Amino acid sequence: MSASPSLASSLSTIVARLRAAGCVFAEDEAELLLATARTPDELDAMVGRRVAGLPLEHVVGWAAFCGLRIAVDPGVFVPRPRTEFLVRQATALAGPRTVVLDLCCGSGAVGAALAASLDRPELYAADIDPAAVRCARRNLAGTGGLVFEGDLYDPLPAALRGRVGILVANAPYVPTEAIGLLPPEARVHEARVALDGGADGLDVQRRVTAEAPRWLAPGGHLLVETSERQAPLTAAAFARGGLVPRVIACEDLDATVVVGTLPAHA
Repeated sequence: MSASPSLASSLSTIVARLRAAGCVFAEDEAELLLATARTPDELDAMVGRRVAGLPLEHVVGWAAFCGLRIAVDPGVFVPRPRTEFLVRQATALAGPRTVVLDLCCGSGAVGAALAASLDRPELYAADIDPAAVRCARRNLAGTGGLVFEGDLYDPLPAALRGRVGILVANAPYVPTEAIGLLPPEARVHEARVALDGGADGLDVQRRVTAEAPRWLAPGGHLLVETSERQAPLTAAAFARGGLVPRVIACEDLDATVVVGTLPAHA
């Protein structure tokens, strides 16, 4: 069925506004905005926010991730398509009723995707950003997962130590000096704590890795998203922490994941 003249006119006008603002996928974005807005006034306001540089996901209030619709509030890190590779690797390593810990969970997208793909996981998540924690609690509300607010492992229950089978951490890994090179959608509209990984981008990863063996079960796995350039340094940090590392990459998604396994007790 062809679009009505008024709808086609609205679509073409919105596409033109988005394209003029530099939106690469203007047609797709315009269709999504049209489908989301409930009134013409709301549509106009949403287009205005997008043209002003707000990430599309913040404008519509959600992001598509691993086939799920993940709620994303303003200021919260938007899950990237490349992180679906992290989920796939974690899923392949998990067994039934695996204890899963999602550190630096942001919106809770990785935890939600793992809850949807695994067999009855016991799910925990944590983030230092209160806005992200509120968002994650909504996204994990139907999973039975628990979301904690605090710095990495600090807010977690002590009883979780030594029990985690899958520990995923999409920790910030952008070097501080490279933050200014990020697209405005990220640099201006996402929390800096979700992006800035310190001088070489690996400060938070190193902290995650150093403590991971205390929380992993024997034979458990730590999975960290990183960049191709940083992966050797991440793997070396894993090895120093007593984990057996391997680097896995996906060219299609431009994704690199380092997996570290805690050796089982002899």
